[in-house]
Amino acid sequence: MRHIRRNIAFTMDWFPLTLSLKVASVATVLALLAGVALGWVVARTHMPGRTLLEAVLMLPLVLPPTVIGYFILMAAGRRSPLGNWLREHLDYTIIFSWHGAVVASAIVALPLVLKSASAAFAGVDRSLEAAASTLRQSRWSVFVRVTLPLAWPGILAGTLLAFARAMGEFGASLMVAGSIPGRTQTLSMAIYDAVQAGNDDLAFFYVIVTSVLSVAILVASNRLFSPR
Repeated sequence: MRHIRRNIAFTMDWFPLTLSLKVASVATVLALLAGVALGWVVARTHMPGRTLLEAVLMLPLVLPPTVIGYFILMAAGRRSPLGNWLREHLDYTIIFSWHGAVVASAIVALPLVLKSASAAFAGVDRSLEAAASTLRQSRWSVFVRVTLPLAWPGILAGTLLAFARAMGEFGASLMVAGSIPGRTQTLSMAIYDAVQAGNDDLAFFYVIVTSVLSVAILVASNRLFSPR
């Protein structure tokens, strides 16, 4: 009987892993696009309120994830103006869907890309940009051909950290998307549910998978950050 129970305990559900990879990938792309643009603003502009803007954008690093989830519900929940409009006109809502987990994960991952991107842009040698400008290159062309390639290693390192953060997101995603098996249950939620159900074998397996992925990402990120 004990052998049968252990076989049942080791019946693995791979959906949380595939969903976590999908959510983290989409969230990382969103965080990358926003983080690069905002990183440029923080590093290269002197607009009024720039320091305050950066502080607000960095809040997801220090606020409890449940607070982030609450803000998302206030902004796009079913009772919010945006959420109500989406439901009435498009019959769509991010609540209790994997899209909600993407939004939550992108928000908590954004500061990692933003900080890395701003530091990378600040470290680019401006004399190289000036030299490219003398060759009748537009500002956009200088950015694409000179600035971005020079800053890319730092941006990529931050992007890998953002992906790892998105993979492990729990609190904000739980509030917005919920933990619905086969629908919105990511790895972190599956670990919590397995522990609550007393399925220690399944929880341990998910923990190992999460830890191995995180270590691999951190090693890759450290190699990009380390001086050559």
